[in-house]
Order: sequence, then C-alpha cells, then structure tokens
Amino acid sequence: MEKRRFWTISTLMSLLVIASIVLSACGATPTATPTTAPKPQAQPTATAAKPAAQPTTAPAAGTPKKGGKVTVAVWQSPVTLNWNLGTQTVMDVVLAFILDGLTKVLPDGSRVPNLVKEVPTVQNGGVSADGKTITYKLKEGVKFSDGTPFTCAEIQYTWEAIMTPGVGVVSTTGFSEIDKIECPDPYTAVIKFKNFYAPYLTLFSDTSYIIPKTCGDPKEMKNWACNRKPIGTGPFKLDEWVADDHITLSRNPTYREPDKPYLDQIIIRIVPSSEVAMQLLQSGEVDVMWNNTEADIPQLEKMAGVKISGPLQIGGERLFLNMAENKDPSDPTKPHMILGDQRVRQAIAYGINKQRIIDKLLFGKARPGTSELNAGYFECKNIQPYPYDPEKAKKLLEEAGWVPGPDGIRVAKGAKYAPDGTRLRLKYSTTSGNKLREDSQVLIVEDMKAIGVELYIENAPSSVVIGNWDAGSPRRHGNFDIIMYTTNASIDPHSQMTNLWASWMIPTVDNKGGTNYTRFSDPKADALLKQAAAEPDPAKRRDLYCQLAQMTYDQANMIYLYQRLKLDSYRDRLQGWVENAWDDFSWNAQDWWVK
Repeated sequence: MEKRRFWTISTLMSLLVIASIVLSACGATPTATPTTAPKPQAQPTATAAKPAAQPTTAPAAGTPKKGGKVTVAVWQSPVTLNWNLGTQTVMDVVLAFILDGLTKVLPDGSRVPNLVKEVPTVQNGGVSADGKTITYKLKEGVKFSDGTPFTCAEIQYTWEAIMTPGVGVVSTTGFSEIDKIECPDPYTAVIKFKNFYAPYLTLFSDTSYIIPKTCGDPKEMKNWACNRKPIGTGPFKLDEWVADDHITLSRNPTYREPDKPYLDQIIIRIVPSSEVAMQLLQSGEVDVMWNNTEADIPQLEKMAGVKISGPLQIGGERLFLNMAENKDPSDPTKPHMILGDQRVRQAIAYGINKQRIIDKLLFGKARPGTSELNAGYFECKNIQPYPYDPEKAKKLLEEAGWVPGPDGIRVAKGAKYAPDGTRLRLKYSTTSGNKLREDSQVLIVEDMKAIGVELYIENAPSSVVIGNWDAGSPRRHGNFDIIMYTTNASIDPHSQMTNLWASWMIPTVDNKGGTNYTRFSDPKADALLKQAAAEPDPAKRRDLYCQLAQMTYDQANMIYLYQRLKLDSYRDRLQGWVENAWDDFSWNAQDWWVK
C-alpha cells in the first residue's frame, strides 16, 4: 500500500482567485468556474455500500486525561522512515506521529495552518498577483524534538536536500518548480517559483514534511541516522525501532500545543499478517489495527468494544502491467514480449470479473475501479470500469496473434513481439501475508485461465514489493510482469499523475527514485502534465488530467480493480479518534487519550 492525498476545498478556492488574477493579467478571458468549490467526496456514491457499523466522526464526549499508552498493530514493516526515500503508507502512518507540515487538511477537506500562522492566499498577501511567489509566516517558538528551533532555514534545507543530485529521492515533483527560497527573517519563508505552480500548497505539507538541518549533509541522505530515527515537530518522538518487531514513541516534550499530547507512549507492533493483527485486536493486546479489509467487517462487528473507521478510500487496488522487458534492470525502450502489446493488456482488463471479487471477498462494500481520478473535484466521470467481457478478451488475444494451445493456454503465432510458440504465461505478484490479495489472486488466475492466459503467483513481503531500488524491488528494477497493490491519489492530482505517467519518472539505474513502474511513455502525456502544472484554471486542469486518465485507461497498463473503504479499527478505550479520508488515522494523535 502506498501513500496518497487528494484535492481540498481551500486549495481549490485559493486557485480560483489566483486563476482570475493570472488570467486577467495575461489578457485572457477565463473559463467560467464555480463560485463555490465542489466538496471532495469523502463518502461513496449511491452505488457503493458503507460498512454496517458507522464510523466515528467526532471525538468521544468526556474530559481528556493525560497519561497511558496505546498499542497499534501494523502488518507491514517500514523500509525507511525518510519520506524522501520510501513510498509505503505504513511509513506515512508512523511519520504522522512524529513529523509536521506547514499546513494540514481537516476531515471536511479544508486546509488550515499547522506550523504557519495562516494559509497563504492572494487576499492575505501570501500569494503574489502572478501566483509565482508564496510567503509563509511561521509560528514562533516551535521546536523539533531534539530542541532545534523551527525556522525558515529548515524549509530551505528541506528543499535543498530533496533537490540534491544523486541521493535517490522518490520524487522531486513540484519542488523542481521552485527557483529559490528566501529567508528575510527566521520566521518568514518566501518561495519563488519558476512559473505558476498550481498545487503549491501541497509542498512542505501533507506527507512532504519538514526536515531539520541536524539530519546532516544532504549528499549523505541514504546514510542519515534520521532515516531510522526521524526528528520532528510532531506530538511524539521516536525512542526505539526494532526492525520487523516494534517502534516505540513517547511524548515530545517540546510539542507546541500546551498539555498535549495526552498519551505518554505509543507502541507500534509490527506483525506478520493482517490475521495476526485481528487476533491481537480481539484479545485486547492492541488498541488499534491499521488497514483492515472489507472482509474483516463481519468479524469486527462481533468484537465487543471495537469500533470501525471507514471513509471511502481515494485511489484503490490495481494491477501494474509492465510495458517494458522483464529484466533486471529493465530497458524501458524495449517492449515487454507479451505485455508490450496494447491488445493483450486490454484483453486482461476485459477478462477480469471485478464484481465477483467485490461480492465474494469484499461483501459488496466497494465499487469497481475506474481511473486515478475517481472522486472529488477532479473525478473523471466519463471514465467507466472495463466491463467483464471474456469473449471480447479472447477476440483481442486472437487479433494480437495468441492462439489456444493444446491445454487451452495460448501460444504466440504472429504476435507483435513474442516469437512463435511462446506460451502466454505471466508472473503475478503481490505483498505476502495479505489474505484479501491472495484470495483475489485466486479469482483472477481463474478468470485469466478462462481466456487462455496463464498466471503463476510469486509473492514477496511488502518491504520487497514496495521497496526501493537498493533493496532490489522488482517494480523499481522492472523485473516483473504484473504486480498488485493499492496506491492512492494525491491531495492534488498533479503529483500522483506525474509519478505514475511521466516518462522522466521511469525508474532506471540513473533514476533510482522513479515511480512510473509500468514504464509508460508518451510525449503527449508528458505535454499534458506540463500544461496542467502551469494551468491556473481548475476546470481546465481537470480536463487536462482527464485526457491523460483516458489515455492510460485505453492503454490498460494499469488495471483498476476496486475502490476500497479506508478501514481501520480501534478499541473504545481509545478516545479522541477522528477519521480523516484525506490523511492517515494518526493525523490527530495529539488529541488521543485513554479512559
């Protein structure tokens, strides 16, 4: 599972104002835009079911009290705790206890100040008329957990660290649009962009946390002690991390909010599977379980004293189909012998019965996947799920030069890239220890066999499947056929769309932090991304992103299976829990307390 975020009301409203100013300055007539920004959809549409148990949406009544500890079970092990070097959602969950951004997003989709006095807008003078200069006024007296003062210098340092060549950061999207950062005084940060950059509020916020200069030389980022013991301005500090076992957090004594956090300690137990986490939750050995599945709901509803938190998850489970050669490392200029043909990829998309997976494994509490933009203001409503049509799938395979063999599995006969006689056999991988995914694999293997495609399963731990280049992750190196997991959309679509589809984001030996794992490359897609980043009109940006979403839908290099609920569960002794569709469950841990 990978990190995610999406578009917010306040960001959109700011850009609507900026759009009118920028377009007016250019002498253009702006396209009509809504006077009230559409609210992002944190709940399913009428066609998607909700869990029977209602989620907690507000802090429990009662007077918070200090003291006590909470134990959280996670069933994936972080590879790193440096957000520049990793993409795991479990990493984000841990870091949200420790680190902060300049602003944060509330459950209603509004963006509010966090380490700053106000969110910069044109109205308050924080955004220049041309939208290219953003000024943040920082809160004074804020300190990192090691006592280092939080100042403009840390924002400057964070940017310089991200942009240091050769350190292998996951993404420089957005940060590379910055020309310079000036610090006229310790508590004023002036960010100057090369051009107008529409998603400016997402930088240094959300999961793009502020890093203190005490972490060290940016050139040595891979060897930082901060990678295993991050230093932040958040409510908790990290005391101990025993790999694959536990992470111990304690109250940050320098935290800026008086008398918070309420808890003394949070223990994050790293367990081998979701089944083990469920057992620990039921026995009361843990208070919180991260990342439940819809299949857990009936059992959770029977657990005394357990509550379910479940807003609709933005993004969802999908298959990544490798368009380049299956080799370590892969050469993105050489097509995959089987999956390099668009017709084969489309046949796989038509051949998967998504509704069967939803009904059999998710109790009907999900909806079929469509595209990367499946909710909120930027939803591409014209894109519908690939229908289940095995006959069409067979026809496409025939057209692509794959004919049935003696045992029903197809072999190449005039295929585009594969030599005649090549068996249509593909490796199918996901994260081990995830029963939902493993059960999904069984159903998809059956679907594929019915159209003459042979899939063989080869799973690995999350730390391998969703690991980095140096850990030998197959998705990075390109030595895979099909990989399945969940990744979620960004608070602004640009970062996610760029990471997945930009040609310059394809992982290579020289670009180890690349995140375009399907090796998709199209000059038209690159042009759409660049155009969208500089487009101040949200409606026009939406159209540009939807053009790209349609392009990748047609290419079928990523097959969206279903859009899940974002499920976590917790025991009712834990108070102050507030679910947030836009963030991890740990987003407001400073308000947690135990009764």
